[in-house]
Amino acid sequence: MTLVETQGLVSMSDEARLRWMAQGGTTRQPTVVLLHGGPGLPDYLGDVAPMVADLASVYRYDQRGMGRSPWRGTHSFARHVDDLAELLDAWDAPKAVLIGHSYGTDLASRFCLRHSDRVAAMLLMCGPFVGDWRTRYRAERGRRMSAAQQERLRAVEELPQRTQEQEVELLTPAWFTDHSDPERGWRWAAQGARRRRPVNWSMNGELGEERRADPLDERLAELRARLPAQTELLSGADYGPYPSGCGSSSRA
Repeated sequence: MTLVETQGLVSMSDEARLRWMAQGGTTRQPTVVLLHGGPGLPDYLGDVAPMVADLASVYRYDQRGMGRSPWRGTHSFARHVDDLAELLDAWDAPKAVLIGHSYGTDLASRFCLRHSDRVAAMLLMCGPFVGDWRTRYRAERGRRMSAAQQERLRAVEELPQRTQEQEVELLTPAWFTDHSDPERGWRWAAQGARRRRPVNWSMNGELGEERRADPLDERLAELRARLPAQTELLSGADYGPYPSGCGSSSRA
C-alpha cells in the first residue's frame, strides 16, 4: 500500500512558521509524533514514518530554524515545548504518542514534564541524556574509531570556520560510531551528513548551554512521576554509544 504524505505550515504564537508532514491520514487514532534529533538538524525520520503509518496518523516536523521551518532568533527548551503543544492543537490532537530520537528524547521528556496530560505513550531512542553520559560516550566512540580518524576529527573540529564540505567531513566520523556495524555505519553517516544541510550550529549551542544549566538529572523524580504507563527506552551498545543504562530495551 502506498502511503500518501500530506504537508502543511503552521504559524506559532510568536509568528514562526513550522513545516509539518503526515502519513497515514490526519484523522486516525492514535496520533503519533516523531521528534528528530540534533539539536540543529532538520527532520530525518521520513523512513521511519511508514513503519507505523498503517496503524496511526504519523506526524513529523522540522524544528524551528531548520529544514523548511526558517527562523532567526534565540532558541530555548521552553519555546520548543510550546511549538510541540501548538502543533498538537493545530493537528486537533488532544494527546499523542511521542517517539523521540537523540535530542528528540530530551524534547519529549521536557514536554512530558509540562504537558503529561497530552502524552499517551512514549518511545525514547538513544536518550535522554542524563548522568555522566559524555565520558562513556566519548570512550565508546574512541574505541570504535581508528587513530587516523580521531586525529582528522580533532583537526576539523578545531577549524575556526568550516565550509559545507568540511562540515560533512566533521559529521561523518562523528556519527558513524552511532552504528554497531562500522562499515555500513560510515556509509549511513556520510549519506546523512550530506542530506542534513545545513546544521544550525547557533541552535545547537544555545540548547546545549541550556541543557548544561538546566539538566534533566535534577528533575528525574518528577519526570518518572509524570511518564505515561506505556514508556519504552531503546538504547545500548547495539544501537549506538548512548549510555542510558537501560540495556537494549526496557520499560521505564
